Order: sequence, then structure tokens, then C-alpha cells
Amino acid sequence: MKSSEFQKLAELDPTGGWETCWKYGKQKWDLGKETPAVLDLLRKDALPKGRIFVPGCGTGYDVVAMAGPDRYVVGMDISETCVRKSQELFSGSPNVNYFTFLQGDFFKWNPEDKFDLIFDYTFFCAIDPSMRKAWGQKMRDILNPNGELIALMFPLDNYPGGPPFALSVSDYEDVLNPLGFNALCIEDNAMAIPPRMGREKLGRWTKSDVTQSTGGVQPSMDVTLTGQSAAHYKEGPSTPRGDREY
Repeated sequence: MKSSEFQKLAELDPTGGWETCWKYGKQKWDLGKETPAVLDLLRKDALPKGRIFVPGCGTGYDVVAMAGPDRYVVGMDISETCVRKSQELFSGSPNVNYFTFLQGDFFKWNPEDKFDLIFDYTFFCAIDPSMRKAWGQKMRDILNPNGELIALMFPLDNYPGGPPFALSVSDYEDVLNPLGFNALCIEDNAMAIPPRMGREKLGRWTKSDVTQSTGGVQPSMDVTLTGQSAAHYKEGPSTPRGDREY
């Protein structure tokens, strides 16, 4: 869905357009299957175990894929229609006791128990850039000590408007570094779907107990940056591309 079309739907929708999109089947950002990078991490046994949270989970294929005896996964979406569809679709899954879907506002939600892992894909780019600091603070608030944040950073681009709102690696660093997150790796997502290839990176951070109120915090370990240079993504392509789609 183009961002201009989304803005029209959002005008009369108290959820910002998301409920309308799901109600009328216009959720073109939803892959309708498991994210390949998630399946790859599972095959490599490279995902933390424990409680996992997926904000803006959409249909919830990734929620179900990660769920099992070692991982209890909570998927949240602001759209009531989306959550209802997810519950209906996966009600018969053999691992149904290891995941749940909640309808709610991420920024207003205060879970009783914190999480060991948060997975964000097309959630950071869906919120207005003015909310990014609040996104980072909420991530810190609901992660356990030494908990991990995994984000598929998309779309790495430079254009006006949204959603999806264009972003860069530095947009994440500007939010997470002052909160004491330590970067483990930032690398090209070789598993990205074809339309997103070259505009998507996988980033992993751990939560530390140290924060800084001003300036940035350098990661406590070397950060892996592969593929095109970090400078390209921090500055973004020079030519805006106009109305964008997921």
C-alpha cells in the first residue's frame, strides 16, 4: 500500500489507519508467511530462549514459528481485526500453548513480566519518527536485564512521508545508544525478500544497566557492518523516491 493511500485511510481511523487496512484486506506489508530471517535464526539455534515479544506482529507467523517449550511468545497488534484473524488462523497449532496474541497500544502497555527477547520487523518504520525515542524507552522498560532486541531495519532509504517511514542505521543508534543498548551486530539481511533486498539490515542489541542522558554510547564490543558502507545508510540515498510501499 502506498503511503498516500494509507494517509487517506488513517484520517477517520482512531488506530491511525491500521484497523481499516486489516478490515478491508489492505495489509500489503504483511508477508503472509514466516520471515525468512527468523526461520534462519531458528535453524541456527541463534535466538534467545525465554519470554519473547513481537510488537506490530501482524498475522503472527513469526510469533508461532518462534513459540515452543523453550520460548513463550507474545504478539501484539493495535488492530482488533488483525488479532482476531491471527487467533482464528493459529488456534489449532500444535504449539498453541506457547504463544498468545494481544490487541493493544504498544506505548500504553505495561506487561507484568518482562521479556528476554523483542523482535521488531516493520514496526519501527510504521510509527511516526517523533515516537522513536518513546519506542526505545519502552523497549528498555520491558526487556529483562541483558535481554536482547533484534530488529530487521527496513526501509533503509531516504524519502519524505510514510508509513513506511524511511530510516537509517543511525536512527536506531541515536535512540538505543543513550539508553545503554550494546550492539552485537549490524549486517545485511541476506534473507530479505526480493523487493526489500539491499534496503534491509539485521541488527542485534543487548540491554545493559548503564544509560547516558546525553550523547551516544559506544558499543562494548565490535559491531559487524557488512555489505554497503555504514555511511551510505547513515546518510541515506540522495534522491527521495516519493510515495513508498512496504
